Amino acid sequence: MKNFIINKNTEIISEEFLNRSILDFHSACKYVSELPYKRNTDKNNIKCVFDDLGGTCSTKHAALRKLALENHQSDVKLIIGIFKMDAEYTFKIKNTLGKFSLNYIPEAHNYLKINDEYFDFTKPDSKYSQFKNKLLIEKEIEHNEIVTEKISFHKNFLKKWLSDENIPYSLNEIWEIREQCIRDLQKNDEVEIQNSSSVCFVNTSEVRDDYKL
Repeated sequence: MKNFIINKNTEIISEEFLNRSILDFHSACKYVSELPYKRNTDKNNIKCVFDDLGGTCSTKHAALRKLALENHQSDVKLIIGIFKMDAEYTFKIKNTLGKFSLNYIPEAHNYLKINDEYFDFTKPDSKYSQFKNKLLIEKEIEHNEIVTEKISFHKNFLKKWLSDENIPYSLNEIWEIREQCIRDLQKNDEVEIQNSSSVCFVNTSEVRDDYKL
């Protein structure tokens, strides 16, 4: 993965890293990935991962995208992807999917694209390969679009998916089924769940609030 030195300037994200003696992009990515996975109090605040000492896939990668822009590294792109959340990905949702005769539910995730490579810094063990083969669509967004644009993109995809696949549920209904899948993920060993997946829906009473219809 490419690296660059964080310049000493007045830009807010660069300053946050430099104040923590984090001097280059590689170190910044490592730092962000090791922050706890948690909901941020204000996702519209680009500094929220520092203020809250933690974040989600959205806020962590938005901060890294902003850092890159501040240092004239425009090839570090912020991506939103929709992937198939199915029983192969996590067996814990198998019963819910079966109950509603679904093979999968499309789920949203944020990560980085640098040149032609993809990187996930949600957690230390996160890897793009964990969901690469299940991707349905992805697109580039900007660091200030992780709230409205991400939700809008996800909902619009679901609407089209419901229609194209003749899924016999409304958007509200499929969203509630999705929430039940997320509740399934929280059952039993939550620590195991959090350590086994890179994707931002995992910690999810918090994430559900971000996606309310």
